[in-house]
Amino acid sequence: MRPVYVAGAAVHPFGKHRELNAAELGVRAVQDLLAGTGVAPEQVDAGFGGSTYGGSLLAQRVLQRIGVSGPPVYTVENACASGASAVHLAWQTIAGGFADCVIAFGAENLSGFGGGTLPLTTNDIEIEQGMVMPAAYAMRAQRYLHDFGATADDLTRVSVKNRRNGASNPRAHFQQEVGPEDVRNSRAVADPLRLLHCCPNSDGAAAVLLVSEDFAKNMATQQIQMRASVVRSGQFHTSYRDMTWPDITHRTAAAAYEMAGVGPADLDLVELHDAFSIAELLHAEALGIAERGQAHKAVASGEFDRGGRVAVSPSGGLLSRGHPVGATGVTQICESYWQLTGEAGALQVPGAEVALTHVTGGGIFGVDNGACSVHILTTA
Repeated sequence: MRPVYVAGAAVHPFGKHRELNAAELGVRAVQDLLAGTGVAPEQVDAGFGGSTYGGSLLAQRVLQRIGVSGPPVYTVENACASGASAVHLAWQTIAGGFADCVIAFGAENLSGFGGGTLPLTTNDIEIEQGMVMPAAYAMRAQRYLHDFGATADDLTRVSVKNRRNGASNPRAHFQQEVGPEDVRNSRAVADPLRLLHCCPNSDGAAAVLLVSEDFAKNMATQQIQMRASVVRSGQFHTSYRDMTWPDITHRTAAAAYEMAGVGPADLDLVELHDAFSIAELLHAEALGIAERGQAHKAVASGEFDRGGRVAVSPSGGLLSRGHPVGATGVTQICESYWQLTGEAGALQVPGAEVALTHVTGGGIFGVDNGACSVHILTTA
């Protein structure tokens, strides 16, 4: 495989943008990407756009608006991993020698659904019986607290940390710190989760430019290497499920570490799928940056702070940055790009050289998640 580089990133700030549909949000992100990289539309060999609720042919509608018309374009749906899956397919295209310059983006507008939980497919036995994502994560949280001696205050520390990080992120949905009492006093959602233990439904878009080594040589922008790009699906079974162990994350990360030739101890920062505060603890352990049952202690001791052993969600994560489903995985790569090029400003992790991004998606019967994507990025 050929080496693949990230040569540019752009994010339309997350929040509530009721006047902008997913396509318009995507157009704005991709326009900013091309303007920032100096790449002309006719230089783009292919495009991939990820979205869950943006409708059919979203990628085509976005890229045609900015002048990319004619080359291969794909619209990708893979639940919350849609954007990251679009990046993975773009990576495959360049690594396999089929293209030299590819756009990958994600876009979503969730305002149209109003409040409450996101609608899930009804063609599923668990969902038909009432399963929604807050309930699933509440069960995971209850089991984690029971098995490992953690408390609801440990969940609260995750929310406080990530909202503190996001307060410095101009692209985040929430840009205000919260204290422990704010979290404890927020309304109950699904015991033990309260509102500030949960990410918001957001609108937004993000785009990255992936290029080959030869194409990168003629660019003025900084580049980082995408050393690993892995997507896995959940393994189906109807037997006992360990609610505290996201197997799909563990398997995907193991493949990514092998591909990149690095391990958990080499990571300087991680942008993971903290859709709920318990998710940071579960996924941190499955990614190998904390021992099993010990992630809550790592948060409490500051190991996951921006200046700690490994910075976890230094951008604010989903809890602060927001979660416009299809855009989340791409945004994680954008934030990591700025970290590794030293352009993260107030969010900068000192000396960052290796970053991992992780996103999971989809709750369906018989698997822990429908999809998971892990990317590993390095400065060289």
